[in-house]
Amino acid sequence: MTEVIAEIGWNHMGDMSLAEAMIKSASESGANYAKFQTWSTKRLRDGEWDHDGRRQIYENAELSIDDHKFLIDKCLEFEIKFLSSCFSLEDAQLLKSLDQSEIKIPSMEVRNHELIKYCVESFDHLYISTGTANENDLNELKKLLTSERYTIMHCVSSYPCEPKNANLPRINILHEMFNSVGYSDHVIGIDASIASLDYPTEFIEKHFTINQDLPGRDNKFAILPSQLKTLTQYIKNKKLLNINHGINFQQCEAVTRDEYSGRFSRS
Repeated sequence: MTEVIAEIGWNHMGDMSLAEAMIKSASESGANYAKFQTWSTKRLRDGEWDHDGRRQIYENAELSIDDHKFLIDKCLEFEIKFLSSCFSLEDAQLLKSLDQSEIKIPSMEVRNHELIKYCVESFDHLYISTGTANENDLNELKKLLTSERYTIMHCVSSYPCEPKNANLPRINILHEMFNSVGYSDHVIGIDASIASLDYPTEFIEKHFTINQDLPGRDNKFAILPSQLKTLTQYIKNKKLLNINHGINFQQCEAVTRDEYSGRFSRS
């Protein structure tokens, strides 16, 4: 059954009490994973973020080692798996030092072969997003994946993504190249995630928040607990609805069959 990753990311803005509330809500809403982002602003290069306020956001939302340990413990407490994206080799090494067995490589690092090689060797399972990747990038990625312990995530790196640009058929193309494929959904709402279930989608990743009025861009287009619950319940119901019971009537119909057969005279 398709598993759901609640991408909390930096929506907590460095507030660990808020992050805890988000983990709890994601678990109660049926998500399988609560995902965060691991980076160090000490390694952040000069760029537009130095002039538009993003560097300050990155600094506020940066997770310390103690923050990581806190979040990992809270995921255990609320019975949801912890996952985090890494943006450099050092980030991946930090997550490895914290005994993490799974890791996410974001779209902007899909061409970071040094990072991917390390993660292949160091983690039991990799999730790799492919936003902005072209066919050559994907062929090079395939060469690096020397085991089958990975999931390639279809992604359109547009925030938010217009429905007309979701390009869900790409999931089938990726599945021809890779064994395990998921979908990192940036379309507003959950329609695209639900539609992706018609494809061989093993994981769905969706930005998640408990309040869209919280600071930060991602909170504004992340889904709320009620939407996450609808998505996870739909996934469960879809599996139940497609159980094949064969051509004959089921046992649950037996009483009705016996009680109502011959209810009206045929004469």
